[in-house]
Amino acid sequence: MTVRSGGTPTPSAGKTGGKGSGGNAAELEALQAALAAEHAAVYGYGVVGGRIGHGRRVEAQEAYDGHRARRDRLVRAVSDLGATPRAAAAGYALPFAVADSAAAVRLAAELERRIAAVYSDLVRAATDARRGDAAEALREAAVRAVRWSGESVAFPGLAERAAAGPGASATPRE
Repeated sequence: MTVRSGGTPTPSAGKTGGKGSGGNAAELEALQAALAAEHAAVYGYGVVGGRIGHGRRVEAQEAYDGHRARRDRLVRAVSDLGATPRAAAAGYALPFAVADSAAAVRLAAELERRIAAVYSDLVRAATDARRGDAAEALREAAVRAVRWSGESVAFPGLAERAAAGPGASATPRE
């Protein structure tokens, strides 16, 4: 979901000179990656909401609202570090066609798996209260992924790395 019509966001997108007060470059980059992922999730849940069946519409709305709130907190966190928050793309490529409610449920589960992966990077890079916030966001994404898919993984946010090999990261790269 981080794919813009012309490509992926670059790791340095949205930075201003310097790392600001109290942050480090790795933490700032992980915050920016989480922000980009939240932008994509908000977009994705807009698609989910348009296709989801009536029985799960409230759940989709709650997830949408939760991702908007997380996005707004990340904007403030990036700004607090003296950087310019990464802007949302005009649109995002979906991982598959979403033509019906079943596909909308699959998309919601995929959004949450991707968010969990990005927040696991932020947990690793963050310090102090930001680490706790990132761990809470990772937990929330993992719980929502299980609710949407009916399946769980032992270490949410890390399953993708196991398949990609050592040193793999969920953070977008050029």
